[in-house]
Amino acid sequence: MSFDVERLFSLLPAIYRNRDAELANRAGFPDAEGPLKALVSLIAEQVDVLEDDLAQLYDDQFIETCAEWVVPYIGDLVGARGLFVFTNAPFSQRALVANTVAARRRKGTAAALEEVARDASGWNTYVAEYFSRLATTQYMNHRRLDNVIMPDLRDGAALRAIGTPFDAVARTFEARRIQNGRGRYNIPNVGVHVWRLQPFAVTAAPAFMIDAHRYCFDPRGRDRRLITKPEPETGISHRATPINVPEPIGRATLAEDVQPNGRGAYYGKQKSVLLTVNGRVIPSTEIQVCNLEDVGYDRWNREADASTYIIDPELGRLITKQNEPDADVRVSYEYTFGAPIGGGEYARQRTFLDVRSVTTVIEPASIQSGLNAASGRGAVEIEGSARFVEAPVVVAADNAAFELRAADNTRPTLYLTGPMTVGGGADAEVTLNGLWIFGGLLHVPRMLGPQQPNRLRTLRLRHCTLVPGPIPPLRRPGGGPAPAIPAQATAPRLHIDLPGVVVEIDHCIVAGIRAVAGSRVRLTNSIVDAGLPSDVAYAGLLDDDAGARMTAMNTTIVGKVRSELIELASNTIFFSALAHWDWWEGPVIAERLQQGCVRYSYVPPGSRVPRRYRCQPANAVEDGRVRPVFTSLEWGEPGYCQLSGHTARDITEGADDQSEMGAFHDVYQPQRLANVRARIDEYLRFGLEGGTLFAS
Repeated sequence: MSFDVERLFSLLPAIYRNRDAELANRAGFPDAEGPLKALVSLIAEQVDVLEDDLAQLYDDQFIETCAEWVVPYIGDLVGARGLFVFTNAPFSQRALVANTVAARRRKGTAAALEEVARDASGWNTYVAEYFSRLATTQYMNHRRLDNVIMPDLRDGAALRAIGTPFDAVARTFEARRIQNGRGRYNIPNVGVHVWRLQPFAVTAAPAFMIDAHRYCFDPRGRDRRLITKPEPETGISHRATPINVPEPIGRATLAEDVQPNGRGAYYGKQKSVLLTVNGRVIPSTEIQVCNLEDVGYDRWNREADASTYIIDPELGRLITKQNEPDADVRVSYEYTFGAPIGGGEYARQRTFLDVRSVTTVIEPASIQSGLNAASGRGAVEIEGSARFVEAPVVVAADNAAFELRAADNTRPTLYLTGPMTVGGGADAEVTLNGLWIFGGLLHVPRMLGPQQPNRLRTLRLRHCTLVPGPIPPLRRPGGGPAPAIPAQATAPRLHIDLPGVVVEIDHCIVAGIRAVAGSRVRLTNSIVDAGLPSDVAYAGLLDDDAGARMTAMNTTIVGKVRSELIELASNTIFFSALAHWDWWEGPVIAERLQQGCVRYSYVPPGSRVPRRYRCQPANAVEDGRVRPVFTSLEWGEPGYCQLSGHTARDITEGADDQSEMGAFHDVYQPQRLANVRARIDEYLRFGLEGGTLFAS
């Protein structure tokens, strides 16, 4: 039964309800609540709270519907031990607890171990029994016809799997231990392969145009290997296959898939790859898969064909038909990254501002037209993963909280033709959410125009990417030989000229920052990338000036830093270095050392920062051992700013909660690996030895 205001008020005698209405009339507010009804409203609010609490108590009895904090308690009831539970973690132990009883009935099987490893970590997993792939002299009474020393050279699928977790070719004996990830092929060894990188989708996004027929899937025109969109597994007894994990797609695999008798598992709607040209979805019968490597200068291995579209999934390149020059090409594909940082087609709705009015922008309308219609109030929401080539001016009205955002589960790209100006009236706030911004400059100036000072109070960047590195020239379909935007070199992409403004950067990837002293910059779960450790990542308006006050939480900064004050740096990696000719006093410099704190962070030797607490390295001698090692420092690579397995544990488990330092702190990789290793010990058969191996 629902006890809302009207229901509770109707239960009172009519004489009291009439008297309450008379009191409201005497006060001159005939449509307002009287004092009695106002009291009943307060009671009804508390009744709603109580009803919600009672409903949640009922839901908390079941693992499928309980609150996250209840999961370990239900886990204790079924004996699911050693659970790591974190409030803000992107993974949950709910599935592990729910499947505990079913998994224990299958204890000792590879399928059960694979299932519990996936439930414990939230990663895609595959279990390889390496004792079955060991090349041995076979006993004739127990022959293994599928285990031969020499692989079948006619089996293309088996040959393509060599070097991947699904490699079934037999190997000779290997004595190294599998627990430390070094050895594999031994009698007791079982390997649990985990894919740490998550798959992210791109849907109907404009392809990068190189010339009239040649395109790239990558929005910056670089080679990008296409990834499998993992299909869900059917049950606990199902073993993972290459279609169930985010593995790179090979040319031969896609070529077999688009054949008339192919499975159609990789190409098509809701699949890993889809091509749309001039609004027409291209069927698999018109797709040809070829090697499109470079040959000579500015040429690929193939030319445009008269009847087919040519795709190279290993390089992320495509060629349109001869009779379709300068076509409008849209591509759907998958890529991998370490965490939902920097924007993408993932859920971001909980980060949206709660505003009354929302102005929608749909291609081919411009972003500026939406901004003009909104007049600096409410929000402007961009639909779809479209491309916009312009330099919008974002100005919030007085006392307004204004947001320019990408719609949930979309990833629009904005190629700037000039500086993108952000400002506002008195006490105004501007939020940019979910945008990929190429080239140009995001600028917060002192003046918005003659006699018009910028009075912006707060600028928030959430889940945005100000693309680091050089930007190639952009060519648009039908736009002629002249580029829409020219090529641009590596440069800072965020300029804060306005003293007193507060800039909040959360879950973003940002090229170098220049912020005037007197403003404040707060970085959270973000990457600031100047390009090289010896380049300037953070400074004032000039590279030698001290930049704004800085706060950095769970952040990776590639490049030198100079700030007037580091108020707090926690779980942060300052990947900085001085060049041989450098005139800076140190790679990280704070002008004021009496205030501020740097804790649980990597700070390179020679830096001048406020008091440190449990930072690395402890001294210059230790730096060679603990200096972070990254899988890649090239934006667009799958392992961009991901800590390599060769990084010291002082960094990978050096945060204040024993997670890793840097932008991927909230992935909680050490805790996830501990969960997997605990499940390996529990679910392996006696005498076998298991190890965790990184597939990505």
